[in-house]
Amino acid sequence: MSRPEEIQASYGRCLKNKDFIGRFYELLLARDERVARMFEHTNWTQQNRALRRGISIALTFAGGSNIVQRSMDEMADVHSRRGRAPVDPSWYVHWRESLLQAVRENDSRMNPELEQAWAEALKKTTDYFTERY
Repeated sequence: MSRPEEIQASYGRCLKNKDFIGRFYELLLARDERVARMFEHTNWTQQNRALRRGISIALTFAGGSNIVQRSMDEMADVHSRRGRAPVDPSWYVHWRESLLQAVRENDSRMNPELEQAWAEALKKTTDYFTERY
């Protein structure tokens, strides 16, 4: 199995736990009070759905597929300085670390190689968002 497929399989295992996305946000919001303030008026049902889709798109993009380019561009625009939900690029470390921790907690097959593949995929995504900020 190649790395993109391994990461997608890992993500699928994580999603079997209905609390996976909630745990991610719990970790993220605890990292920095400024991040928590960004989510004060969030519709969590909508946000959780958007994140599930966004992670899937990000992993597909990081795997080298350009089938999700338009979706990546749209997500990057939303989080750019002119978007409706701007995210300072310095905060992406919180997103990556929180997601990696949630994956570690929810994928029983996690190992150092898979974790490194996840880290690289997430960094590719946040680097792209940063470029478009």
